[in-house]
Amino acid sequence: MKPFELKTSTPEETMEFSKRLGQLLQAGDVLTLEGDLGAGKTTFTKGLAKGLDIAKTVNSPTFTIIKEYRGRLPLYHMDVYRVEDSFEDLGFDEYFDGEGVTVVEWAHLIQEQLPKELLEIQLFHGEEDSRRIQMMPHGKRYEELCKEIFQ
Repeated sequence: MKPFELKTSTPEETMEFSKRLGQLLQAGDVLTLEGDLGAGKTTFTKGLAKGLDIAKTVNSPTFTIIKEYRGRLPLYHMDVYRVEDSFEDLGFDEYFDGEGVTVVEWAHLIQEQLPKELLEIQLFHGEEDSRRIQMMPHGKRYEELCKEIFQ
């Protein structure tokens, strides 16, 4: 399957797209976010949080690894960039199988611990404030989700 892709022109457009995605998310959904520094991973997650009716300001969990936010569904926002051992058991599976939505930044660093079915999202810099967002579904749930958001 080819990835689903779109281009946004501003951070606000990126956030609006991810907000619409957030409105469609269900308990147990796992999304991975990859991209260069400053490509908009946190901006994307802020939009997801709005779509999950989270009022609290979302910021990068770089130094805490996992931040939890409460809304329509809990949001578990992980930044595993600083995890030193990819096999270290930090209880990620409890989040992946939990009652909320899990977003993992730099997910390739814990590839072995990720569930097989998830939505892989990559953000790329474009000209000025534009971003290219590429989504690769892994599993039927995520294929349907991508079809719905991209129709």
